[in-house]
Amino acid sequence: MAFSSLLTSSLRPALAALRWAARRQRRGLSTPRGSEPSLNLGGIFPPLATPFSPTQEVDYAQLEGNLRRYASIPFRGLVVLGSNGEYPYLAPRERVEVVSCVRQALPRDRLLLAGSGCESTQATVEMTVSMAEAGADVALVVTPCYYRGSMTTAALVHHYTEVGDASPIPVVLYSVPANTGLDLPMEAVVTLAQHPNIIGIKDSSGDITRMGLMVHKTRQEDFQVLAGSASFLLASYAVGASGGVCALANVLGDPLCQLDHLCRKGQWQEARDLQHRLIEPNMAVTRRFGVPGLKKAMEWFGYYGGPCRAPLAPLSPAQVEELRSTFTANGWL
Repeated sequence: MAFSSLLTSSLRPALAALRWAARRQRRGLSTPRGSEPSLNLGGIFPPLATPFSPTQEVDYAQLEGNLRRYASIPFRGLVVLGSNGEYPYLAPRERVEVVSCVRQALPRDRLLLAGSGCESTQATVEMTVSMAEAGADVALVVTPCYYRGSMTTAALVHHYTEVGDASPIPVVLYSVPANTGLDLPMEAVVTLAQHPNIIGIKDSSGDITRMGLMVHKTRQEDFQVLAGSASFLLASYAVGASGGVCALANVLGDPLCQLDHLCRKGQWQEARDLQHRLIEPNMAVTRRFGVPGLKKAMEWFGYYGGPCRAPLAPLSPAQVEELRSTFTANGWL
């Protein structure tokens, strides 16, 4: 390796830390003290759906309309370009434009997490830098999975270390085995939690034992675990999760923020009652009907859902009726 390349590589963590410190100062974010996290991820984050027009172009006017409504809900922040944002179907230019649009509309005291994971390390680094330049506070980086048989612990640790070193903003790991067919190994999570620029993980596996073990094994690090679904939010808090990135928050944002509040206050009976009413609607807009179901439900609660990008197909009339019945049976419609 040339000396100049070696020098650049060795300076990456320091340069990333300096860039992040400058951003923190401009944003007025707190300085780490003792065991407090450097950036508090506690609370609810909806992973925004990306609105499309009838011709399947990104509809920025409808996106801004949804953001105005979300502004009245006490979210900790928003996630843009996650699985529910149809991230794989957006061109790189569109991804950056969506983040820029959301940043301009989002109050400065709310965090913006932006998906930046690509299949190659190089592309992920480039996309992460672009997201930072567009105004994201945190990069949410999904596991590369196309060659999942080769994604060993060592390969994933190397990938995320390179991204963490190069990123001008903090990085949150993203494990979503339902979509990738790949669980980020526990050994990789524990190792990466020690990186100064990797501050947490969004875990969508639904394995509460795994989440509790993550919290336990990373307790000495500046690292937070986020639940990746509303169905197990209460259970995640019970084992030490900091917050939740929940698709259902696009539809039922206030109830999910209320569940967060009840858990933090230790009002477990009320929290349990509310959690029970959220499980079936959440399963309907995730596992059962996916993004088309989420977008259809958004329309019933006053948001713009609109079409998905092909090849995601709209729900059939029978599926729409089943989805509506699920929300009605749990008292939401």
